[in-house]
Amino acid sequence: MSDQQDAPEAPPWVARGQERQQPPTLLALRDLVAAGGRVNHTVARRAGLSESELVTLEHLTREQIGPAEVARRLEVSTAAATGIVDRLVSRGHVERRPHEVDRRRTDLHITDSGRSEIVGHLMPMFSALDRHDASFTEAEKAVVERYLRGAAAALEEVLEG
Repeated sequence: MSDQQDAPEAPPWVARGQERQQPPTLLALRDLVAAGGRVNHTVARRAGLSESELVTLEHLTREQIGPAEVARRLEVSTAAATGIVDRLVSRGHVERRPHEVDRRRTDLHITDSGRSEIVGHLMPMFSALDRHDASFTEAEKAVVERYLRGAAAALEEVLEG
């Protein structure tokens, strides 16, 4: 079977000139994804960071990872990841610490300075999202969450393909 035969049937709005026929939910999602990309660029510029440094700090707000994992997630060489980490360490935003179990490995930990750098720039967005979220009923939130999780899974299909 060829790839053409394996591909799912395209929605009608994929055809040239039909882009405006997308459902409003997809148009809104596209707007959200585009705005999200602009937010990273703007926050990085305001903070005096590269976008790679900002994304690394975002990862470190969720979990401790090592330099090799930074390289994997950013899809850069280990040398490039080391440079990113070195710059964040020199600014006081990240600390290197020995891995708790495997002392040959290093974990990266975001510092209060690094967390403040991100949160300070994103607080207006966090506050607006919190107010917006509070305006929905629990049933509405469940539908929104289901839609967004499905959209995230659809995006992952591109990343996995």
